[in-house]
Amino acid sequence: MSDAEAHDATTGNSGDRQPPKPVKIAFALYPGFTALDIVGPFEVLAFVPGHEAVFVAAEPGPVTDDTGHCQLIASASFDQLTAPDVVVIGGTLFNKEPDQPVVQWLRQVHPTTTWTTSVCTGSIYLAAAGILDGQDATTHWAYTGELERRGAHYTEQRVVERGKVITAAGVSSGIDMALTLLARMYGPELAQGLKLAIEYDPQPPFNTGSPSKAPAEIVEFVRLQLNTLGSAEPASAG
Repeated sequence: MSDAEAHDATTGNSGDRQPPKPVKIAFALYPGFTALDIVGPFEVLAFVPGHEAVFVAAEPGPVTDDTGHCQLIASASFDQLTAPDVVVIGGTLFNKEPDQPVVQWLRQVHPTTTWTTSVCTGSIYLAAAGILDGQDATTHWAYTGELERRGAHYTEQRVVERGKVITAAGVSSGIDMALTLLARMYGPELAQGLKLAIEYDPQPPFNTGSPSKAPAEIVEFVRLQLNTLGSAEPASAG
């Protein structure tokens, strides 16, 4: 063995050694998505070394959220991104059937993902794809019936883990889901450090963040408002 070969053997260097493949994380977009469902997990996951965060949609280009005022740019189409390592699907304010291109893509990629995750009513997309059949899962509290109608068992937890599937409750819980995912992927130290880096230290001014804590009249008022807003049509890009 030459000196160079001995050095390679002891240091792990090799001429044909390939750099590790990036972990490809697909953030699925569709017209009327809820921005924080996607942006919260993106902020947690995208900064991790070795991660490649990709916004994906039916077609590349801008996709408008459910307020009609925020757009994210999909850099790849569902046809182009067929083997992500991690999938994040967010929810929507609108009371509409899940977009079939999204459902079909989830059904296609899920068998080969390392992790499949959802935030808010994104779990309804997973259920529509058959991914949550007979499984415990969570979603936004106002849409639990829609989740169970598609074969999942709703549980009132902020984050639910079942095998490689992680579902999160409403909107803001996407950050909790992403931190949970990081801990499963790399151990708690990285997740704890990233939590500190983004200064995620919730100290809410009101204790009304779930229907079990909020007064009944507020719960009913918000439910009515969500139903009203959810009956509107998603805004078009422009």
